[in-house]
Amino acid sequence: MGGRVALISHYQEALEKSVMRNFKSNNLICSMSMSNDYLYSSKKSAAARVSEDFMPKEPTFQTLHIAAVAFNSLVYGEIVVPDWDMFNSEHYTADFHGSARALGGCAVYVSDKPGSHNFNIIRKLVLPDGSILRARCAGRPTHDCLFNDPVTDGKSLLKIWNLNKLSGIIGVFNCQTAGKWPPVPGSQYLPPPGSAPSLECHVSPVEFLEKVADKSWNGTCAVYAFHSGSLSTMPKKGSFEVCLGLLKSEIFTISPIRVLGHDIQFAPIKMLDMYNSGGAIEALECNDGESAYMVKVQVQGCGRFGAYSNTKPRFCTVDSKEKHFMYNAFASDGLLIINLQGECSFGDIEIVY
Repeated sequence: MGGRVALISHYQEALEKSVMRNFKSNNLICSMSMSNDYLYSSKKSAAARVSEDFMPKEPTFQTLHIAAVAFNSLVYGEIVVPDWDMFNSEHYTADFHGSARALGGCAVYVSDKPGSHNFNIIRKLVLPDGSILRARCAGRPTHDCLFNDPVTDGKSLLKIWNLNKLSGIIGVFNCQTAGKWPPVPGSQYLPPPGSAPSLECHVSPVEFLEKVADKSWNGTCAVYAFHSGSLSTMPKKGSFEVCLGLLKSEIFTISPIRVLGHDIQFAPIKMLDMYNSGGAIEALECNDGESAYMVKVQVQGCGRFGAYSNTKPRFCTVDSKEKHFMYNAFASDGLLIINLQGECSFGDIEIVY
């Protein structure tokens, strides 16, 4: 058959033709595909695994898995849609894995036992219609993480960045104290619970944020932390400190602040109850009128819509119907919240000042 490389090429070609013929779409995830044989032979496959398998019974592999998929996506993200593998929604690391999948730019799927699901985790990833808020790119380490070892050096946190249509996203993960490959029977790599020290790092606005900002951006960002629910503002070249314990993570949605007339400042944060909250925004339009200033946001999803606003709006509408909103004029964070009821759908939100 011409040797191993030539044989793999024949196999890959036959597989892709079969999928295209029988499924009428490119619904193929190539597993065990981290080899040159696959890369050079794949002509139509869109998605490919970029890690070892998720191993629920290997406690030391949980942090290693997240670090591996992020670093491997540096290369594979230029060639395919990286697949970060399944995870268990009821696993003790489910929040850790779910947070990573939300900003990986990858498919989301679980390998739960039938009837055994943690819907509190799944609903942060998947909308009621089964769709996900997928980020635009492959999730990759930030440039200041590239030459650190966030798995075994005992001091580094892993930062993964991505972009949505109108915002950026950075996830920070404590991936330390992972095991080694292959595992040594009887060895113990994880420290006793509570004995691993928390680690700190500084986070700056997401890379390439200019790609999703418009001409009204003043260089200031609104930063929303998913797990803590806190909202703050910071300059483009500023930074803030994050402290995380082992197997803990935090996701920051970073939205460029638009400036309207009379120094009205606005930045959409999006669906606050989803890991990748910024993925819910489909379009944003700002209009300056003679007597009013209006922001129109098209969103996908349901639940709590959030935005930064330095001024309390006069009123808000959802699909042309006036909607109650929450805004604490005495709070310093400027968080505006509108509760979107009903099933998952596209909706138009108008905020009038």
